[in-house]
Amino acid sequence: MINITHKSNTLRTAIAIANVVVSKAETIQALKEGTVPKGNVFEVARVAGLFAAKRTSDMIPDCHPLPVEFTEIRYLMHDMSICIEVEIHTIYKTGVEVEAMHAASVVALTMYDMLKPIDKGVSIEKIHLKEKTGGKSQKKYKLSSDISAAVIVCSDSISAGKKEDRAGKGIIEKLKNFNVDVSEYEIIPDEVDEIQKLILKHCHNNISLIIITGGTGLSPRDCTPEAVIPLIDRRIPGIEETIRNYGQQRTPYAMLSRSVVGIKGNSLIMALPGSTSGALESMDAVFPSILHVFDVIKAFRHD
Repeated sequence: MINITHKSNTLRTAIAIANVVVSKAETIQALKEGTVPKGNVFEVARVAGLFAAKRTSDMIPDCHPLPVEFTEIRYLMHDMSICIEVEIHTIYKTGVEVEAMHAASVVALTMYDMLKPIDKGVSIEKIHLKEKTGGKSQKKYKLSSDISAAVIVCSDSISAGKKEDRAGKGIIEKLKNFNVDVSEYEIIPDEVDEIQKLILKHCHNNISLIIITGGTGLSPRDCTPEAVIPLIDRRIPGIEETIRNYGQQRTPYAMLSRSVVGIKGNSLIMALPGSTSGALESMDAVFPSILHVFDVIKAFRHD
């Protein structure tokens, strides 16, 4: 199965369609009157579909087990066919389109099995996904304007040439995926004055996004929050909480991080962990949704 551990839970929905086509008008009449010898076709097929939705990962090897939190099976009768519509919801890391199509298929097969004694010409047609929401289909974010970024690496050892920077470079690669232009990349020691000097410079130059990696831990030299907080006009606790919650699901040590996020003027400032995994997981936690901040800033600028 594909690794989905880096993904966040979101509301995901899917609707799938299947059509059962009969060869005799009498078959439709028997369905309407409830006189099919094998019993109530609609109810038996509905129950089979509910079981199928929950057991999809047992049947399809690459499907992840997931919580099916809502399933509805609907029928639409036509002159010589029955349209089956299956809607499924979950709050999880991956979508439910296969679950919806699997359930629609089993509903159709159950109806076929129950109708074949009275109609040898029954067929199943056009099993397909009608729509889906959540995941990548909703996370494609189109920037309303160009966003410039500066990435600052705060580390005594990296600035002294004793270690190689990987967190900052990883952040730059992730920003490229969202078409954010990184115009500045700097490595400095853990010094409050130097951190504040760079932040003020980038804000003055109207850099949209300033990301600092490093110095958010608990060692005596970790001073990034102390440098950033006095400069921020308004903190954004929800982003900070999301970053820590995402990290906490992956390592208990995430609770020790002192990540800070806030706005100064028209610039968004993010102080992230210095470890490569901590920095990149923090990016995964909030991007691309965090880019909506710039639409909000732009709207206030125009008011």
